[in-house]
Amino acid sequence: MIRSVVTVGGPPGSGKSTAGRRVARELGLDYRSAGEVFRAEAKARGLDLESFGRYAEAHPEVDRELDRAMEALARPGVLLEGRIQGALCRRRGVPVIAIVITASAAERARRLAGRDRLSVEAASRAIAVREASERARYLRFYGIDVDREPADLVVDSTSQGPDEVVASVVAFLKGRGEGAAR
Repeated sequence: MIRSVVTVGGPPGSGKSTAGRRVARELGLDYRSAGEVFRAEAKARGLDLESFGRYAEAHPEVDRELDRAMEALARPGVLLEGRIQGALCRRRGVPVIAIVITASAAERARRLAGRDRLSVEAASRAIAVREASERARYLRFYGIDVDREPADLVVDSTSQGPDEVVASVVAFLKGRGEGAAR
């Protein structure tokens, strides 16, 4: 059994959602995504992600409610996917294995462009806006600098496919004695 909460974070377009879903499936973990909750809330309000990010900058309750909901799910056997979930767990004394999936800025823009049917330039701009919004909110609301948070494992997915990324994460968890399904 996984004895800690597993978190998967990383910047937009890094592959954290894909990796998180697949690792959770392979290890028999419940998967919860802060990004999916945030996107659903944006859609419910009739806003795109960038507009909802700006709204969240002025309304701290958006992030705080989402993060409280994610915190309530933080227990062994759950994989939480989101930029600051590992940092929030650590600050609240929850045993956590924090994994970060990263990729070069160019590769992240290329991936986002393909996923969201944007030009690479538009995707790059969208990533920059989103990252600036998140960085400002997380610093202001929690004192968390996402670029400086420690991770137990960092996997650069720039030149790796999802299978390789997932294999690295699963091998790491199993190497820690954390790979047995519940």
